[in-house]
Amino acid sequence: MRSNCKNFRLSTCQFLTPVSGIIFVVGLLLWSCGEKTDHSFDFTEEGLFTPGIEGPAVDSKGNLYAVNFEKEGTIGIVDSEGNPSLFAELPDGSIGNGIRFDDRDNMYVADYVNHNVLLLPAGTNDVQIFAHDPRLSQPNDLAISPSGILFASDPNWEKGTGQLWRVDKAGFHLLEEEMGTTNGIEVSPDSRHLYVNESVQRRIWRYNLDSDGNVSGKTLFYQFDDHGLDGMRCDQKGNLYVCRYDAGKVLVLSPEGTVIREVELQGKKPSNITFGGKDGKQCFVTLADRGCFESFYAEFPGRDR
Repeated sequence: MRSNCKNFRLSTCQFLTPVSGIIFVVGLLLWSCGEKTDHSFDFTEEGLFTPGIEGPAVDSKGNLYAVNFEKEGTIGIVDSEGNPSLFAELPDGSIGNGIRFDDRDNMYVADYVNHNVLLLPAGTNDVQIFAHDPRLSQPNDLAISPSGILFASDPNWEKGTGQLWRVDKAGFHLLEEEMGTTNGIEVSPDSRHLYVNESVQRRIWRYNLDSDGNVSGKTLFYQFDDHGLDGMRCDQKGNLYVCRYDAGKVLVLSPEGTVIREVELQGKKPSNITFGGKDGKQCFVTLADRGCFESFYAEFPGRDR
């Protein structure tokens, strides 16, 4: 892990008593290095992934993954020190986007070129087709419920429209069509709600979700005035972390739709976010304009890997 401590001038303490000076310096160090900083730090070197860096996801062993390491059509694995290497190459011209793991460490990858969800069984880099449907434009991002139900967003960027799907071994099941450009997608930790955003329209929708993965009661959860939207993930308290594409920020929304935090990134194009680290509180953000991961710390652990 790379330090995110900020430099500071000791001359600030020159008029303090020795004891108060020590307290001041310790307090400043805790503030500048603490786990609630509202500025990110680099976790990997810039440019090691293509502008198509996406995913991202963490397995049960703490390994971090993202698609398009060094070239399109690959999956990279990143160790705890931020060093990436090649994990898998996708066959047949497939290019990945969203990645999710189930509770058995099986990896699911959205293949937007060939309209698949791919499966890499736990402990292997053997790529299989889990589900395929030519009706899809992509898919783009994936979400998985605590019980293991998969969902996929499916934007059509040329038309400015999108669809929403549930995915299982039987294939893709259409939940809604004629939406805006569906992109980021997430399930709440209590499995009661599904969140889906529309990048171009700058909206986040919330659905009621039943135990079979059916949606109902669609309501507007949050509306933005500028910039785009991309990946989203929840922490264990149900707070929603939203990547603000072109704004260079991650916005944190409470379950009631109130802004509770805004994290400034170094890059401007965050494409997705996941949680990991030793206590599950470290956030990893993929930056399309920098081809790398940036990181910051959350107050609560992520909902899932």
